[in-house]
Amino acid sequence: MKVMELVQKLDYTILQGSLQTEVTEVENDSRKVTEGSLFFCITGNVRDGHDFAKEVAEKGAAVLLVEHPVDVPDAVTVIQVPDTRYAMGVVSSIFYGEPSKKLTVIGITGTKGKTTTTYMIQSMLNQTGHRTGLIGTIEVMDGVHTIPAENTTPESIVTQRILRDMVQNGLDSVVMEVSSQGLMLNRVAGIDFDYGIFTNLSEDHIGPNEHASFEEYRMWKSKLFRLCRIGILNRDDPYYEEMLEGHTCQVITYGMQAEADYRASDSKLYRENGRMGIRYQLAGRIQGHVKVDIPGTFSIYNSLAAVALANEMGVPFDIIQKVLTTIKVRGRVELIPISDAFTLLIDYAHNAVSLESMLQTLREYHPKRLVAVFGCGGNRSKTRRYEMGEVSGRLADLTIITSDNPRFEEPQAIMDDIVTGILKTDGTHIEIVDRKEAFRYAIMNAREGDVILLAGKGHEDYQEIKGVKYHMDERELIQEILEEEDVSKICGYNNRYFA
Repeated sequence: MKVMELVQKLDYTILQGSLQTEVTEVENDSRKVTEGSLFFCITGNVRDGHDFAKEVAEKGAAVLLVEHPVDVPDAVTVIQVPDTRYAMGVVSSIFYGEPSKKLTVIGITGTKGKTTTTYMIQSMLNQTGHRTGLIGTIEVMDGVHTIPAENTTPESIVTQRILRDMVQNGLDSVVMEVSSQGLMLNRVAGIDFDYGIFTNLSEDHIGPNEHASFEEYRMWKSKLFRLCRIGILNRDDPYYEEMLEGHTCQVITYGMQAEADYRASDSKLYRENGRMGIRYQLAGRIQGHVKVDIPGTFSIYNSLAAVALANEMGVPFDIIQKVLTTIKVRGRVELIPISDAFTLLIDYAHNAVSLESMLQTLREYHPKRLVAVFGCGGNRSKTRRYEMGEVSGRLADLTIITSDNPRFEEPQAIMDDIVTGILKTDGTHIEIVDRKEAFRYAIMNAREGDVILLAGKGHEDYQEIKGVKYHMDERELIQEILEEEDVSKICGYNNRYFA
């Protein structure tokens, strides 16, 4: 493909070379450049791609896209653009055949709920005959392969390759999480969004190398509604109006307010045979009873977003209802049903805000005891440890402190920091360094009516110790415990998960 075709949608200046130059591949990784490649010189926080200009020219790069002049042989075509990150998305899209135009693209942004909502939507669409891919925090599903995710929203060149693969694999739609970083760094440049969904907004990702302020964070989130054709937004969120500033999309709303297009009312928490969830009546553009087998008021909003999208895309209501009663999202309030007498959950809550939210949610179900099992990551802020300890000490009846990803720190030192936070409260705690043994204690000492939260790792299937990631899946740890113990001693044992 000629450079002229690739840059047709950009403002650019030719510094040297010809628009007739042929491009065989596009790359932003200097190590992968081959003869005839177009290389994007990206200015990053750690490295500047412009510094690799000579190296990639020697490897045979035919074209460089730059933000400022570079010194390379005259045979290399050099094109200057205002923003190489934005250009990378647009050029990559064209190079890979503009795949987003061949798919129904659904983007979901917000502080919480993105992951769960993507899986709800994917399941609803797939059960209606769509073939739907997924790009998210946990994994990428392209119709053939399932690949662990490295970023919530990958770099644009990676995303465009994934979308190209989805088209080649016969998919017709994709649902993807769109992070504030993804919007700020133009990782979604070149994508035609059919739908954009807003879940909620609270303070997160504010600090060095992320966002300078909450206002900046909010502003980048709102960008999705200047990129999509139809926006589906949580009308109840305090920042609903701000998310629509400058929007260019058709607006559909959901929530509990009377003005919402999809409305939930008469909600009731339920707890049955170790399971927890919520029921509500749905009104507005579609009416009926909804049961969501995931605990918490936030499940109303996540499910409403999915209901709205699915209904707009023609998914029958009986399929919507079925998905919401059966959906399970790995590591997101994930029920492990081993007992009718107590509830065992795995969740990714790994900071004070998310742990507090989760414990408060579980408190609403009035457990006999609320037990929190967690640790904190090594080589990270000690403040997080103090805060998580204090939150758990205040909200849990029993905290079992254990190891998470100690990295290059000693697990006991990390646990000591968590204890510092707990000691600010009247909370009861014990310490068990080995994570499996901590789980064993929680399960074997569970009482009727307990809710046990295994927090911090969620979907992760490893434990990082001194630079090495060792396989460790919490579901496997639980299964091993059940195989090793006399299950008749487990309160209300009725294993429906590993049977």
